[in-house]
Amino acid sequence: MRRFAAVLLLASSLAGCTNVTATKPNELTVLAASSLTGVFTELQSQFEATHPGVKVKLVLDSSATLSQMVEQGAPGDVLATADQRTMDHTRIAGGIMGHADQFATNTMVLIVPANNPANIKSLGGLSAKTDFVVCVPTAPCGAAAAALLTTNHVSAQPASEETDVKAVLNKVVTGEADAGLVFTTDALSAGDKVRQIAIPGASQAPNTYWIAQTKQAEVSSLAQDWIDLVLGPNGQAVLARAGFATQ
Repeated sequence: MRRFAAVLLLASSLAGCTNVTATKPNELTVLAASSLTGVFTELQSQFEATHPGVKVKLVLDSSATLSQMVEQGAPGDVLATADQRTMDHTRIAGGIMGHADQFATNTMVLIVPANNPANIKSLGGLSAKTDFVVCVPTAPCGAAAAALLTTNHVSAQPASEETDVKAVLNKVVTGEADAGLVFTTDALSAGDKVRQIAIPGASQAPNTYWIAQTKQAEVSSLAQDWIDLVLGPNGQAVLARAGFATQ
């Protein structure tokens, strides 16, 4: 009798597990550069509306960090980076499936707080007396900032190097820094909390954004649907409204 009861209990438990698995919605994990936060959050809603039962999980960080995650086998179906260098590195390391597509470009600008307490008027105005911030050199925003500072002969060193562009933006918005180098789209997202100052040469060297399926994509068709959304008319329209230059 005890053996029979145990069998019944085991069968009941297995049935319960089967039901949970059957009702669990499909999930799509999208790894995206932090400068895509606003755009991909809007596209997340669009995607879920057209894919009933599918939940999109956004993992937003610097492109370099996301690339490292993919190479180490972390869960993720789609990778979107803020430069070609990082995507190429991920591809060479065997982290993506097939080819990558370019879907937008973005340019760097100098931002200062709305009241501009340090009275900064140009990139050349950055000096040892001004606390300005940039991204770490491994992040696309950091590499772009370093190149523009060199091109414009700015020898002053940043007060800090932040992990991603949103961290740079936040330091300027909160007044912790006198200035920062960010993407145009991030400056626009801050509205009247910051002032934008154009950087000579920035428009001639925009950052290109790339997207691809990862090797560990759980459901390849869903990953491709997300990529098609980003590359398609709806995705391109959302990107353009956010200030990206589109294809």
